[in-house]
Amino acid sequence: MESNQLQGVAVIGGGPAGLMAAEVLAEAGVHVDVYDAMPSVGRKFLLAGRGGMNITHSEPYEPFVARYGSRAGALRPMLDAFKPDDLRSWVHGLGIDTFVGTSGRVFPTEMKAAPMLRAWLHRLRESGVHFHQRHRWLGWSPDGALRFQVPDGERTARHRAVLLALGGASWARLGSDGAWQGLLAERGVEMAPLVPANCGFDADWSAHFAEKYAGQPLTTVAIGGRKGQMIVTGTGVEGSLVYALSAGIRDRIAAHGSTTIELDLLPDWPLERLQKELSHPRGARSMSSFLQSRVHIKGVKTGLLHEVLDKEAFHDPMRVAAALKALPVKLRAARPIDEAISSAGGVRFEALEGMMLKAMPGVFVAGEMLDWEAPTGGYLLTACFASGRAAGRDMLRYLMNPANAA
Repeated sequence: MESNQLQGVAVIGGGPAGLMAAEVLAEAGVHVDVYDAMPSVGRKFLLAGRGGMNITHSEPYEPFVARYGSRAGALRPMLDAFKPDDLRSWVHGLGIDTFVGTSGRVFPTEMKAAPMLRAWLHRLRESGVHFHQRHRWLGWSPDGALRFQVPDGERTARHRAVLLALGGASWARLGSDGAWQGLLAERGVEMAPLVPANCGFDADWSAHFAEKYAGQPLTTVAIGGRKGQMIVTGTGVEGSLVYALSAGIRDRIAAHGSTTIELDLLPDWPLERLQKELSHPRGARSMSSFLQSRVHIKGVKTGLLHEVLDKEAFHDPMRVAAALKALPVKLRAARPIDEAISSAGGVRFEALEGMMLKAMPGVFVAGEMLDWEAPTGGYLLTACFASGRAAGRDMLRYLMNPANAA
């Protein structure tokens, strides 16, 4: 089935970036069709909010922008135009109240994504946005029409401009499978390989340690002076502290085949204090009992000492003290990208003119398809919203240019 009539614009991907662009366009009176492969839009957005919808972060703006690392400069114009406070005001405009948590993260009062998404979709439909679910994008036909796989076969559609907001390659079951890479590569679009971000890593645990401690939290530990929480898994480590450092860990593994982190199991204890406490006579007590009584180390932290230190080192109080402050844990691989919270890589900013692909006039890109990454804490969502808004505005300029008239 094919529509020969040239429509307004197509937004392919119903996540935050795509929906934000659709809103910008619809508010300007443009006919917008949103296509999504899933039975409903916003699937990944809803899952991300299942444990508490973290919208953005309240930290000062300059440190906020710095969280985007090497791509902070490329993202800054979008973020300047739609700052965290602007995003928070936009959420309030949906009738959803927000609050700042003790960590500085910003949440909806109800802590859920569903009410926010429902209100947003209602507003978009009221503004005339048309939604097409179960439309999996297949690329372009020889004459330039968009191709979609639908339940009863295939259909095509023609639009004056197209926004691709298909996400990265994490959580493929929710629609972000990275299949668009080949379609754009065929058109000469410059891309960086998609790799896991905000991800866990594999370590060489013994079978005994993995079986006994998998799922156990490591509370208030530190890596490189940064304190946080992490979790021992059956294959390695994950958790917020690991995610915050995952880009550097991933890149060192890629360069060297593995990397070793130094884990501070007692970040609030100076080494001198540990040495003093562990210099007391142990008597007949086991080393594990001695550590628990003198420095409150037990459970998974004791297990880690056993795992990393040999028998002689484990029974040497001064070597244990040093290990408690810098326990070497070798990490050999990032977990698969489909397990990651997000992905890095994608369409390089150098391939864009504004938000439009240089190789494909009239085709725009936003969200996680772009080559950037950020830690969890609201940074991912903020940049998705901001890039979608920027793409929508660039599409309006494109449509208003007489040279691009139908």
